[in-house]
Amino acid sequence: MSHHPLSPTMTRRGILGMAALSLAAAAPLAALAAGTENLNSIHVLKDPACDCCTAWVDILRSAGFTATVELADPMKLARFKQQGGIPQTLQCCHTGSIDGYLIEGHVPVADILRLLEERPDAVGLTVPGMPWGSPGMGPESEREAYDVLLIGRDGGTTVFSSYRAA
Repeated sequence: MSHHPLSPTMTRRGILGMAALSLAAAAPLAALAAGTENLNSIHVLKDPACDCCTAWVDILRSAGFTATVELADPMKLARFKQQGGIPQTLQCCHTGSIDGYLIEGHVPVADILRLLEERPDAVGLTVPGMPWGSPGMGPESEREAYDVLLIGRDGGTTVFSSYRAA
């Protein structure tokens, strides 16, 4: 005798089958949610005395990122950058690590999101020189012109995006 799936006399086999189908249907959604959470999680190493780094982290958090901050003395910070493949000439005050990429300095949120979407084979992004008006470095309305650079695995760079002076 066969029972309708919504019948009050459903068999244990029917209930287990429905549960299995529910789990199978939910699995892709759970994976998608986990992937989104991972993409928005950034770990930042920064000098304890640096306030502009804190301002940049606050901007990331305001944009929906989950940011953890690790205070690091200058030697530890320099080692981390060097081991990660950031040439000394491109280093700045803080370094973020997100989904296999390094984010060096005051990189805008839009560029981080674009990097994660496009997924180039690269070390990450940098804004060398701490330009005035970059995120965390003063008002954007008074911004200096600056470039966001993509750091290649060979240490070379290409311009990822450019920001005009305000």
